[in-house]
Amino acid sequence: MSLADELLADLEDEELVEETEQDGGEGLEEVDEQLPSMSVYDRVGSVAKLLGNQNYKDLINKMQEQLNLKEIPPVTKPLEADPQYKLIVELSGLAAEVDQELNVIHKFVRDKYEKRFPELESLVPNALEYLATVKLLGNDISTKGQNKQILSEILAPATCIVVSVTASTTQGKALEPDELAAVQEACDMAEQLHTDRLNMYQLVESRMALIAPNLCEILGAGTAAMIVAKAGGLAPLARLPACNVLILGAQKKTLSGFSSTAVLPHAGFLFFHPIVQGVPPDLRQKASRLLAAKTTLAARVDFIHESSDGSIGKSLFEQIKQKIEKMLEPPPVKAAKPLPKPLDKASKKRGGRRVRKMKERLGMTELRKKSNRMNFGELAEDVIQENMGFSLGQALSGPSSGSRIRSATIDPKTRARMSQKLQKTMERQRSMGGVTSIRSRAAGTASSVTFTPVLGLEIVNPTVKPDHVGSSSTTYFSPSASFVKVQTPMLRH
Repeated sequence: MSLADELLADLEDEELVEETEQDGGEGLEEVDEQLPSMSVYDRVGSVAKLLGNQNYKDLINKMQEQLNLKEIPPVTKPLEADPQYKLIVELSGLAAEVDQELNVIHKFVRDKYEKRFPELESLVPNALEYLATVKLLGNDISTKGQNKQILSEILAPATCIVVSVTASTTQGKALEPDELAAVQEACDMAEQLHTDRLNMYQLVESRMALIAPNLCEILGAGTAAMIVAKAGGLAPLARLPACNVLILGAQKKTLSGFSSTAVLPHAGFLFFHPIVQGVPPDLRQKASRLLAAKTTLAARVDFIHESSDGSIGKSLFEQIKQKIEKMLEPPPVKAAKPLPKPLDKASKKRGGRRVRKMKERLGMTELRKKSNRMNFGELAEDVIQENMGFSLGQALSGPSSGSRIRSATIDPKTRARMSQKLQKTMERQRSMGGVTSIRSRAAGTASSVTFTPVLGLEIVNPTVKPDHVGSSSTTYFSPSASFVKVQTPMLRH
């Protein structure tokens, strides 16, 4: 195949790929049209149907009846058959459905309202705060968005400033009247669901001692109700591990470009419990993990209906307090180790003839002793006139008049000595005519240059011994001699 044919084949392949992509794009468009989208629905009732559910209405009516009672009726039947317990269990499961419904409404409002204020979604990530802000602003974001006093009732002060600045510069378009009405309806529905959820919390809190007595002993009725409702009931809570119980109720913080040092990760309901907040900040994370572990144990005990009097919960709570007290204890003081008692007895010293001779040999010489002495009434001259007070003392004092010369006597004990090995080396060199650094027996006129009959000068090394090879020096194991093989004649028969 030539180069032109290869280029034509490549062009045909590219055309086939483009046709395939066009066919695939048409198929994708058809699939996208079939997928449901929140922007397709005009009313929130088409996507959020929990508020119109008859079962939901019946449970809310029963909840209102229980809340209107002045006194809590006692439990006269087994716990599983008691209507209050059944209602609490159903409401705990309904709380999870309410949270899911609020997320659906938040998605619906976000898709509708991004036409008017597209930046609000990133500024206010919390669903309830976002819905309340949308209901407040409506179409008039230029006026109401600048009213920080109204916004501060819903949002944090830092978020209010960011929302106000962004509202004045947004490029969104105003909503149509029917679109605005649909958004307001969705916000009202979310507000109603949130109110019902708060009432569920209130009822579960008042009846929590019936369904989870051990959990109430540790956390209290309020926190226990929030934990149970957030988990979706006591049974789901008992199945959760402690690491997941720890983050129940954690909310995503709004940074809005500010520092993230104050953001607490994994801070749920348990982190803000009074037990955890009562310890120093550096120990709160550890205390919250401890509380989550004991909460999980108490929830599992309540799930199997053991210890209805809450005795296990009290025991777990005591363990929590003991461990927290152990955390707060200061580290033990490091005791100062005293020095050992000094012993007054004399230390053992080596002795003997050898040691005495060594001390005499290494002792102070007579000349050194004289340098440390000075004559009375005489002015001594300093050495080199540099160090004042440093002189040679009596070592430089001359003979006195009318007396014979007195010189320092040399003690043979302190005289410098040579080792036996050095003495043997010097003796060997002396016998060979060698010269040492100490002395030499050769005269100063002696030379290693000799005159020989060869009519020249010959330099002789006296240390090299002549190699005499002769019969006198030959031994049985001589390196120059060889073995002699003796042939024995064979006998003939």
